[in-house]
Amino acid sequence: MILGVDVPPISHVTIWGEGPLGINKTGVIYIFALVMTFLVFWLGTRKKDALVPSGIMQNTAESSIGFVRNQVIMQTMGVDGLGYLPYLATLFFFIFFSNITEILPGVQFPANARFGIPLVLAMVTWVIFNVVGIKRQGPAHYFVNSVFPPLGDMPIAGKIAMYILLAPIEFLSTFIIRPFSLMVRLFANMLAGHLILVTFAALTAALWAAKFTVIIAPLSFGLLVAMTGFEVLVSFLQAFIFAILTAVYIDISKHPAH
Repeated sequence: MILGVDVPPISHVTIWGEGPLGINKTGVIYIFALVMTFLVFWLGTRKKDALVPSGIMQNTAESSIGFVRNQVIMQTMGVDGLGYLPYLATLFFFIFFSNITEILPGVQFPANARFGIPLVLAMVTWVIFNVVGIKRQGPAHYFVNSVFPPLGDMPIAGKIAMYILLAPIEFLSTFIIRPFSLMVRLFANMLAGHLILVTFAALTAALWAAKFTVIIAPLSFGLLVAMTGFEVLVSFLQAFIFAILTAVYIDISKHPAH
């Protein structure tokens, strides 16, 4: 407790004891995200032959899937990438629903603030874009194209010198940094946002408890509301960024630079 503000340690806001069958709060959130993702697909495709979708839920589901199709796949992969719509849409919705629980009363925690599942999702993406690259180009060509980028009409001696410098960087970037950055970007952003909201909530409670902060307390509460709204945007953006980077990596594996 500092100056009357009781800010809990990180372990108190990211870890909960296990319940029946070893399921904790984080596991429940992921089950919720899984169910909600299934509902989006079911509602968005159950009347796919209908010319006009009916009902708010179905319209919302179809619009959401259309967003992934048009803003993620078509913007990065084009028509050739439509076959990856099920995976990319699943990624987007699962991550979004895992994030948005940050603002739900009684939950107030984004499951992706724990790095386990973000790491799993990043590794699945890593496996997919490598398998796609090997299938399209063959193992040898895929490795060469990934590690040795084209250098145009540069003299042979210059190319050798550049490849000595670039090859290790390209190898690390393609096969290690990509999945690591996907995981860290999602995990770190959601954890940071969660800690900021916890801190502001604790500060607001302390200010409301003090009798001389009639003016400051409403301002702090307003800032807490604003930060909560910002977390909604962050939840969406992190799901979008993860999905669109996955699409970019798959497209790069399919179409090597020349």
